[in-house]
Amino acid sequence: MSQERRVPLRARWDSRTAFVFAAIGSAVGLGNLWRFPYIAAKYGGGAFLIPYFIALFTAGIPLLILEVGIGQRLQCGAPKALGRIRKGFEWVGWWALAVGSMISFYYATIMAWCWDYLWYSLKALVGGTQVPWAGDPADFLFKTVLHRTKDPWAFGGLSLPVVLGLVVTWVAIFLIIHRGLKVVSKVVMVTVPLPVILLAILLVRGLTLEGAEAGLAYYLTPNFAALKNPQVWLDAYGQIFFSLTLGFGVMIAYASYEPRRSDVNNDCFIISLGNCGTSFFAGFVVFTTLGYLAALKGTPVSDVAAEGIGLAFIAYPEAIARMPAATALIGVLFFLALLTLGIDSLFSIVEAIITGIHDKWPIGRDKITAVFCAVGLLVGLLYATHSGLCWVDIVDKWMNCFGLAVVGLVECIIVGWLYKTGELRRWLNSVSEIRIGSWWDICIKVVTPLVLTVTLVLNVIERLRVPYEDYPQSALLVGGWGVAIAVVVIGVVLMLVKGTVAPGESDAEKPGTGEVK
Repeated sequence: MSQERRVPLRARWDSRTAFVFAAIGSAVGLGNLWRFPYIAAKYGGGAFLIPYFIALFTAGIPLLILEVGIGQRLQCGAPKALGRIRKGFEWVGWWALAVGSMISFYYATIMAWCWDYLWYSLKALVGGTQVPWAGDPADFLFKTVLHRTKDPWAFGGLSLPVVLGLVVTWVAIFLIIHRGLKVVSKVVMVTVPLPVILLAILLVRGLTLEGAEAGLAYYLTPNFAALKNPQVWLDAYGQIFFSLTLGFGVMIAYASYEPRRSDVNNDCFIISLGNCGTSFFAGFVVFTTLGYLAALKGTPVSDVAAEGIGLAFIAYPEAIARMPAATALIGVLFFLALLTLGIDSLFSIVEAIITGIHDKWPIGRDKITAVFCAVGLLVGLLYATHSGLCWVDIVDKWMNCFGLAVVGLVECIIVGWLYKTGELRRWLNSVSEIRIGSWWDICIKVVTPLVLTVTLVLNVIERLRVPYEDYPQSALLVGGWGVAIAVVVIGVVLMLVKGTVAPGESDAEKPGTGEVK
């Protein structure tokens, strides 16, 4: 790409550190705490780190370098960047942002639950009382907070605690990103290290509890026989792919605010290892406490181990409620950690969407952000109904398995096979301390696409063979396949809508005018 090409003035991160922190914050989310430890323990303990790190170096880091590289080099968000790389592929970028939008709507709902639990914990702490879920954590979650019904179509009314949590979440997102990178740069300097500090405090508490050793043994004891199971390897790749926020367009957008000659490869290694290190560390926090819960119940750790909502809102809270002292304080620390882990991921997804829209239609950033947050709040009301948990589950499954995975696959095809990866690699090496070799081309062209294709095929077969979680087919058609098709249509429509040329932008810089040389 010609370095003489005129580029419109673009916002910049306050520093390289701010960019790296923001990217790590985007990558490190709720899944690092509530999914990785469970998957690692389930699939070989310490032995799981072998496929995990192989997946990191053959798929995670290569694809992260690709996304950061094209964002930084082309100085624009995902739709415009992919449109410049190859004419007619702008829609793939919009597709990625549409997937991110759907994910942000239910992710904000989970954040709302965290706000609710933080409020209940603070009330118990100030009042000197026991946490309100002490009697039956599952009953408290499903009946008191969510008012859950198991039929997706039995919407019932709205859960007031969830609605209030949604309002707080979307107001927070608006305040963080509507003024641009100056505020975001300052926010991430607090929200990225804070959850690590909180997790460290929780780990210290966990290590003092009876049964902590058994929990750690369950988490870390290697079972190399598990490596013979192909599913272990697929889950390792899946964990790496989804935990690095790949396929959302986030890393492309974030990198577009870096100076064009900033180091790409080194930053990507730091971001990746920071994300993986946090996941591994979170496992110690989780399993010291679950070991304590297992000891209290007199059962194996495997009987109390859970992932996702079951861990964050039932198993861990139950352990908190049964701790001998300062249960409310531990509750405050735990749910504050969840909030600070999740907030960076959520506003990074929204930032990618705002960047894509602003690149094509350079209207007021605050207006775009306000409209999107309002839409997010309105859509979130679906997830605040009594059947909201069902819809969270369905949409999450399809967006992760058939949304992000396909976007990642198409990205690899566009850049790996329709663009000169060798030329891109030479440019990456020219701006980076760490030089990458032809292994990067092989990973982008062969390894990552192959793994994603196999995963997609297996997921399609599984979904056609067995209805997901026994939900009615009508709900799966609407919330699953319907939403998956809708995001593709949205991508194509947004590509076809005519954009606005920003002041100082030449026609040659407009997306979709041909392959970038």
